[in-house]
Amino acid sequence: MALSFAKSTFFSNRTLYLPKNGIRTFGFLVPFSSFSTSSLPVDSVHNHKKRQSVVVSALELGGIKISKDEIVRDDPTNNIPDTIFAKLGMQLHRRNQHPLGILKNAIYDYFDTNYPDKFDKFDDLCPIVSTRQNFDEVLVPADHVSRSYNDTYYVDSQTVLRCHTSAHQAELLRNGHTHFLVTGDVYRRDSIDSTHYPVFHQMEGVRVFAPNDWEGSGTDATSHAAEDLKKCLEGLARHLFGGVEMRWVDTYFPFTNPSFELEIYFQDQWMEVLGCGVTEQEILKRSGKTDNVAWAFGLGLERLAMVLFDIPDIRLFWSTDERFTSQFSSGRLGLKFKPFSKYPPCYKDMSFWISDSFTENNLCEVVRGIAGDLAEEVKLIDNFTNKKGMTSHCYRIAYRSMERSLTDEEINDLQLKVREQVENKLKVVLR
Repeated sequence: MALSFAKSTFFSNRTLYLPKNGIRTFGFLVPFSSFSTSSLPVDSVHNHKKRQSVVVSALELGGIKISKDEIVRDDPTNNIPDTIFAKLGMQLHRRNQHPLGILKNAIYDYFDTNYPDKFDKFDDLCPIVSTRQNFDEVLVPADHVSRSYNDTYYVDSQTVLRCHTSAHQAELLRNGHTHFLVTGDVYRRDSIDSTHYPVFHQMEGVRVFAPNDWEGSGTDATSHAAEDLKKCLEGLARHLFGGVEMRWVDTYFPFTNPSFELEIYFQDQWMEVLGCGVTEQEILKRSGKTDNVAWAFGLGLERLAMVLFDIPDIRLFWSTDERFTSQFSSGRLGLKFKPFSKYPPCYKDMSFWISDSFTENNLCEVVRGIAGDLAEEVKLIDNFTNKKGMTSHCYRIAYRSMERSLTDEEINDLQLKVREQVENKLKVVLR
């Protein structure tokens, strides 16, 4: 289900919900390709410029070859940049020696041990889905903000890069699956900082009960499902974090009723682990399961991996630097990351009069499109409205490589390009 997805879009003006420790948990909550160049070492301004322009012309997803012009189009509804196309097919969660793959396999181990041969696993479903799959089938209202071009990557008016793994839930239910885990890369336009990235990974789980599962139990169907859900997820939390203190928090999601969040007391603070609940009957009814009840949960892999492995910056998950990749091995959950050389950041401020159509997500897309993963943070540091009603914003951009020192010439070149593109694409007036 899309529980955390609901949390982010119904209760926050940010694209993604920020829990108490600031790490995203979006989505109620999927063949390794090495074509991305977004995090390769760069030795000069010339090589950086070359890197920015290198994007493969085709990739293979789910056995189907997809050309770049099928995804990045000259279409009024298309808002997918080259930098996002370059991430399609990377599937970090399918790499057994990557922190995300290690975490995914640890969750698999829990379900295989406690529910032998019960849960079907899907981790290679195509991230290109219809708006019906992504929104309608999980009951997202037609006028909901999450459908906007500011939040979602559109291939065309009826096709998107999935915002959450819940986009596959209805189809799997219709195809007869009653117990399943779906893991995958998901895409959202978002801000730039150490815990936000426009591509991240989710896992969601669903379990469907038949009437004979709860009849005779002394409880009604909803209570039976909720009790089973909490027992399952408390066990998963202990499997990942050890004998930690836990608590359940009642919450609201439009896709489940009742709905809960599980929090654990970890490193001297309460931390939200996941969202979950008993599936709304309308979703089951539309999938042909009118006599059933179900539960669903969802979690963000980056969120948990950053805590379990002590990874301080979400960009590191995409690094090809051996000083990062060599630290992790298959099956070793929670091996603590040892930081390598911390290169200094370079800060550049930019002020401009905003237009009525200005959004911070659009600004971040421009910065990412030029600087890629060299952009560490984009932060609003000042804003005011003058007597004429014109509003000015001042943003501080932090540039930093995870792998090398940046030169003054390179930073100045990047900032100049950012200023030009912000003025031309966002229709603002630089100050």
